[in-house]
Amino acid sequence: MFNIIKLNRNDNVGIAPMDIPINVDLEIGIKTINNIPYGHKVSLKAIKKGEHIFKYGQKIGKSIRDIKPGEHVHSHNLIFSEFDRTFKKNTKNIKEIKNKNDLFFKGYKRNNGSSGTRNYIGLISTVNCSATVVRKIADKINLKLKQENFSNIDGAVCLKHSSGCGMNISSYGMNVFNRTIEGFKVHPNFAKVFIIGLGCECAQISLYNDDQINNHVEYLNIQDEGGTNQIIKKVYNKIVDQLELLNDIKRSEIPISELVVALQCGGSDSYSGITANPALGIASDILIDYGGSSILSETTEIYGAEHLLFERSINDRNINKIKDQLSWWKNHLAKNDSSLDNNPSPGNKKGGLTTILEKSLGGVAKSGSRQMVDVLDYAEKITIKGFNFMNGPGYDPVSVTGQVASGANIICFTTGRGSCFGFKPTPSIKIATNTNMFNKLKEDMDINAGSIMDNEKSIDEVGEEIFKKIISVASGEKSKSELNDYGDDEFNPWVIDPTL
Repeated sequence: MFNIIKLNRNDNVGIAPMDIPINVDLEIGIKTINNIPYGHKVSLKAIKKGEHIFKYGQKIGKSIRDIKPGEHVHSHNLIFSEFDRTFKKNTKNIKEIKNKNDLFFKGYKRNNGSSGTRNYIGLISTVNCSATVVRKIADKINLKLKQENFSNIDGAVCLKHSSGCGMNISSYGMNVFNRTIEGFKVHPNFAKVFIIGLGCECAQISLYNDDQINNHVEYLNIQDEGGTNQIIKKVYNKIVDQLELLNDIKRSEIPISELVVALQCGGSDSYSGITANPALGIASDILIDYGGSSILSETTEIYGAEHLLFERSINDRNINKIKDQLSWWKNHLAKNDSSLDNNPSPGNKKGGLTTILEKSLGGVAKSGSRQMVDVLDYAEKITIKGFNFMNGPGYDPVSVTGQVASGANIICFTTGRGSCFGFKPTPSIKIATNTNMFNKLKEDMDINAGSIMDNEKSIDEVGEEIFKKIISVASGEKSKSELNDYGDDEFNPWVIDPTL
């Protein structure tokens, strides 16, 4: 028996939960006209050329020709189409935040009042020219940590990248880059940080050394220290001298209101918006009800669904900020001969997603149903507890870099096609949208939201499972990406400006 998933009574397409052959009776008065791949759409009624196609009760594009009932609906007969967004403020799911202190995670309370989920040593390059140096220092420290017993230190992380010079030093892009470095400099998952530059780059260390937080951060230039080997030796010895002190930092009970969760997805498929994303939304709601925070990003992947965020905004200022961000993106992409509807990726399409409108509707489900309290620019520090939206691109490493710079100390990452994403210093929990992929990539997946499709668990039950996993990983349990030692190469600040 071949069942079809219809997500909203107004939908004119359904989703195939399995590969469905041609000429199969769907038990709803229609037969398949062609093969319907797993996760793809099938027409539930006759759709005329130019008519809107609805999924989740929302518009996902227009038909480019007449579509018969039982016909496969995808890129060959469905295209992106603009439409007027209408919305009204919705407060039916707004609950009073409990702000109770009866639920805790075991984390690291820092001297500045922030709360970490890991205890790393950070080595941050201000420019690509110092990338080799920070890597070599981190490698030497990690080797020593393996040889000796410093069980409370998670390791040394080198945050190297391809930027930091060839930039307009007064541009928006440079401001964003500086804000990213500043965010990692004070991230609560670092017990100690070294900022290392070459000396002649645009991103001078003088931009960042305006404060010293209890000797938490130190700043050095390769050119000032006498070259590569000299600075490696100097910083290595500095760290070794402090290892006993850093290892003495212990976990303690901290209210979960101190958790900030980055809501992410990558390698999405048609089930992302049906299983993993709405379940993650439930987990986000629970966290926020206890006074915690979550950050949704990827401005290019809320396009077509932004009105659903507008309905939950606490003020018009947030709405206008997102509108301005989308306008900026349209202009930015037009200058580079691109547009927002160039998304989804080939992998997304193979998984059943056809237009950016469809992808965005599924992506926004990660944010749950609580009020949108603030809209941040990329890497802007989170200041209001609750659900926040952050401007940024849809490319996972760049988007997550901004979220962690904003203060995220846990990442929840949903995936349908499969992703092995990790991001030091912040642990990443990966949530599979379907059981087939979960079983195939079990060593990389933490939670199987495919159990929702399998009728084994409800969305609420998987949401509770994700929430419990957040607390457990925040308290020290290693996620699959950590067990596989992912996260050393994903730091990727957003490069906006042309390279000069």
